[in-house]
Amino acid sequence: MNQLRSLYKVQVKWQIGKIGFVMLVLIGFTAIAASVGVKNTSVIQVFKIVIDHFVPNELFPDISRIERSIILQLRLPRIALGVAGGSSLAIAGVVMQGIMRNPLVSPFTIGISPAAGFGAAVAVLMGLDLVAGGSYWVVLFAFVSALICAALVLMISFVRGAQSTTLILAGIALTYFFGALTNTTQFIATEEQLTVIVHWTFGTLNESSWEEVFIILAMFGVTFPFLYKYAWCYNALNQGEEVATSLGYAISKVRIVTVILAVLLTASVVSFTGVIGFVGLVAPHIARFIIGNDHRYLIPFAGVIGALLLVAADAIGRTIFSPVIIPVGIVVAYIGVPMFVHLILRKKQDYFS
Repeated sequence: MNQLRSLYKVQVKWQIGKIGFVMLVLIGFTAIAASVGVKNTSVIQVFKIVIDHFVPNELFPDISRIERSIILQLRLPRIALGVAGGSSLAIAGVVMQGIMRNPLVSPFTIGISPAAGFGAAVAVLMGLDLVAGGSYWVVLFAFVSALICAALVLMISFVRGAQSTTLILAGIALTYFFGALTNTTQFIATEEQLTVIVHWTFGTLNESSWEEVFIILAMFGVTFPFLYKYAWCYNALNQGEEVATSLGYAISKVRIVTVILAVLLTASVVSFTGVIGFVGLVAPHIARFIIGNDHRYLIPFAGVIGALLLVAADAIGRTIFSPVIIPVGIVVAYIGVPMFVHLILRKKQDYFS
């Protein structure tokens, strides 16, 4: 018994060590991402600017005001939004895959992102993006549209007893439906409106602000504790619904709560960033490959991987064809599509066993 206990402690330390290591990698990469762009700077200079910003007296007076503004007002907010958004999308994806026992499920596949895109398109058609506080009107319409889509999916599923197959099929149907609605808005939009709508549907971290980061972090802080509370339930579901039910878990209730929280988390991100489809699909599988299926470690690890993936994709998009910025949604898709095909070719049991 003591030997088993010692082995368990070693395993726990090893898993926590993996999470700590990838967090250090994320911190290092965020510094690198902040140093590259149209005007490159050094990583050391980035740390100097950040430190100098938080101390009462200037420690590094040699830092130019322009360089300080570029790092603090342009690059760091978009990187912070990438960290918060990527982490949120990845966690939403991993819990949905866990509760559905399906490796191809993500917030995108149940229609949340296309629905948010339609809401944003409607706001643009109404000219709300041009009034005072217009960007937040677009965000509000996108958020409400995503919630309406989620409500429709849950209503359809509830009729059939909240079965995972029904949720997935209803989500796929609504994905196409809201995609068609968005395409319709593009046909009736003016040239200026069309440019805004298309740019929004690409998914981007441009024009990020600290207010957006704080809103997403607030939603993350509300939803994450409840999702993490169900980690043992997701672990039990790895062995099948019968096993989880025999252990006392109300699977239908957990499934509905998980979907609602994942939707809120996803909607809060895509309402600001636009449609970013593959982070919630790819990051959980990268995390699962490295750290295993235990959701106590998989959920936070996937969050860090998602943050790293989105920040890396944004850095690539900003630098590969500089000064032209490729939207992060496009760069992530280049990574996500091959991974999606790979998942289709593999057996489902390889991921949930």
